[in-house]
Amino acid sequence: MRRERRPPQPLDPAALERLALRYVERYATTRARLSAYLERKLRERGWAGEGPADTAALAERMAQLGYVDDRGFAESRAAAMARRGLGVRRVRQALYFAGVDESDAAAVIPAAEAEATASALAFARRRRIGPYGREAADRDLRERQVAAMVRAGHSLALARTIARMAPGDDPEALLETD
Repeated sequence: MRRERRPPQPLDPAALERLALRYVERYATTRARLSAYLERKLRERGWAGEGPADTAALAERMAQLGYVDDRGFAESRAAAMARRGLGVRRVRQALYFAGVDESDAAAVIPAAEAEATASALAFARRRRIGPYGREAADRDLRERQVAAMVRAGHSLALARTIARMAPGDDPEALLETD
């Protein structure tokens, strides 16, 4: 025999706050992401409180309490992306889609720009491009490698410079010129 599932109870202000606390407890997030999560839960379960639910105000309150830190989120996300070898353009895009405020993103981007060459070399090492390749790349392969680096958010000039390097060249020379 199959039991029918009861529909979930509509949310009230206390339940909405419990959901918000549980979410910020489990995930590093931004005010925008928390608000979007709560909006989705309201669409799924409904609202039983008086007046409309104000998810933006609840997210702002969580930020005031220190549970949500957009700047900290931006710093950690940018650092993680740089370690993975992603460029400044991709970092800026990821912060935009995460809902990080422009002022918080602007404070983090200079650090990502300072690490642009090291990040590009990390990407090249991971993908065996240029000095990390097994053998010299022909023109078609080099174009594909440059395209991959540009898609990863690196500048075209830096991608071409790294892709043109022969296997075994010293990539550290690029870091010294910065």
